[in-house]
Amino acid sequence: MERAKLALTLIAAAVAAGVAGCSEKKEQVTKKDVVVTPAATPAAPPPPPAALEVKIGHVGPLTGAIAHLGKDNENGARLAVEEANAAKVKIDGKDVKFTFVAEDDQADPKVGTTVAQKLVDAKVNGVVGHLNSGTSIPASPIYNGAGIPVISGSATNPKLTEQGFKTQFRVVGRDDQQGPAIASYLAANKKPKLVAVIDDATAYGKGIADEVEKTLKAASIKVLPREQGTDKTTDWKAILTKVKGKNPDAVFYGGMDATGGPLLKQGRELGVKAVFSFGDGACTDDMTKLAGAAADGLLCSQAGLPPQAADKKFLDAYKKRFNVDPIIYAPFTYDAANMLIEAMKQANSADPAKYLPVLAKIEYAGSTGKIVFDEKGDRKDAEMTIFTMKDGKLAPIAIIKGGKTIDYADFVKAAAAAAPAAAAPPAPPAAAAPAAEPKKDEEKKDEAKK
Repeated sequence: MERAKLALTLIAAAVAAGVAGCSEKKEQVTKKDVVVTPAATPAAPPPPPAALEVKIGHVGPLTGAIAHLGKDNENGARLAVEEANAAKVKIDGKDVKFTFVAEDDQADPKVGTTVAQKLVDAKVNGVVGHLNSGTSIPASPIYNGAGIPVISGSATNPKLTEQGFKTQFRVVGRDDQQGPAIASYLAANKKPKLVAVIDDATAYGKGIADEVEKTLKAASIKVLPREQGTDKTTDWKAILTKVKGKNPDAVFYGGMDATGGPLLKQGRELGVKAVFSFGDGACTDDMTKLAGAAADGLLCSQAGLPPQAADKKFLDAYKKRFNVDPIIYAPFTYDAANMLIEAMKQANSADPAKYLPVLAKIEYAGSTGKIVFDEKGDRKDAEMTIFTMKDGKLAPIAIIKGGKTIDYADFVKAAAAAAPAAAAPPAPPAAAAPAAEPKKDEEKKDEAKK
């Protein structure tokens, strides 16, 4: 009996050991052979296309006697580029980063051609500038040879757009419009019999003086033989003494404010009593700084609407950004830069060859009004403004457009009256007429049927 119990105990132990061993092997197989596959990671989205860099160049005198005018022009273009970057412009599906490339031509024709080539080598996509006709004209073949569109916001010599270059535009009027404007206003309102004409021997100064002289002679007003200085002349006493001996009723000077101010001041000191008049280069508030009290009463012209007539949104943005008001042509360089950008957007390309045809035909509502180019690249229907200096500040007194002179106060009233009409939203569609009620006798028939 004991033997039987022992045998059963040994058999049970063996079975238990076998089962345990089996279980241990299974566990080892499971741990060794079963591989846990991690969850699949979703594919990363494709990276966005790289930002497209678009370079907008600007050229003007940033050093020298008229650096204040060059900086004013630069500020206008710079503001347009900064606003475009803030607006997150896209071209051809890519985010655009506009880079502003400013160059100083020192108002020197030789430097002007050098910086023009520098911008071409930098592969700019478009250029705003130059300020002066004397630098714009020699630089224009360089831009044209590279196929780069360039818009001037202030160069007024007709030759600039008479060369046949398809890349050259301007958003201001020409001297063959501005010269007759100031000369005609002078003739009609001051009625001079004898006029002295002086210029600074630059493309701009001589060009506008030629147009003034031509217009005065056509009106049977006698003009003295031309006197000439340079764009650096500050001592005019010899010329003015000669002019005083002829006793003219009016003097016109073609040049910039840096030389025009001393001319006016010295003229008054020498006792010249004539009315002094100037083109846009000397049509600035700086004439008061340069000529003092002698500046009051001068007449001058600008080849466009006055800065204070620019769009309020622009004027507010300019003042906020630069903490000064625009001097003269900043609204025009602002429009010029914006037109380059708008043409790129419409063409969906920053390639000059692709957006240039769009730019040539664009209709743009800018801070200076509607801008459309003619076949030469000139602004169609450009206005001219006549100013006088009063209490040390330039005051616009007349607008000349299409040969017609409009008192500035009347121009402002007409513009204010037109603005609400232009901004008025279209009238809402007429409400649908309510459904007609059933006639009384039809209601009675229905009652009878019931």
